[in-house]
Amino acid sequence: MDIINVLGKPCPIPVIEAKKALRKTSAGEAVRVLVDNDISRQNLEKMAEGLGCPVSFEKQDDGNILVTITNTPAPASVSSGESGGLVVAIGKNTMGQGNDDLGAVLIKAFIYSLTEMDNPPETLLFFNSGIKLTTQGSTVIADLQKLESRGTIVSSCGTCLDFYGLRDDLVIGNVTNMYAIASAMGEAGKLINL
Repeated sequence: MDIINVLGKPCPIPVIEAKKALRKTSAGEAVRVLVDNDISRQNLEKMAEGLGCPVSFEKQDDGNILVTITNTPAPASVSSGESGGLVVAIGKNTMGQGNDDLGAVLIKAFIYSLTEMDNPPETLLFFNSGIKLTTQGSTVIADLQKLESRGTIVSSCGTCLDFYGLRDDLVIGNVTNMYAIASAMGEAGKLINL
């Protein structure tokens, strides 16, 4: 079994390469991916778990990580043709264009409004300056916690958290990657993109 070497490759390349390789395998066959950081390993694990594939990893003597993903047949329910639920993608920490103070009030009101919906969003995706809404100092954390307690998945872009130096300040949700963001948006039954 060949090893896919993605050492030094940025997000989402390791996930994309692994998924391409999985498509070429049969049920029970494994794909092995060599990465050089724990974030890439975590992203690969999330992708595998999302596909229902068993995943394991082994730390190498040189510090690199070998991730093994075993292809499994898709469950019958996946092919039912049902679309996903509501996905809200938030790319900035204000809403609309114009005055940023007004935009901050509007985004707070928007997220609060989501908590009042009978059927809250399936997923909230935060990227670019939108990740500031999921980190320390955000005025919407309580509303995001309420949504999460009702089953909403809250995900923030890892590259964006790193860019703004806020990875350690994440208060709610999980760290995700651009491939997962694109997949969630593409598979959404309904998408709101702010």
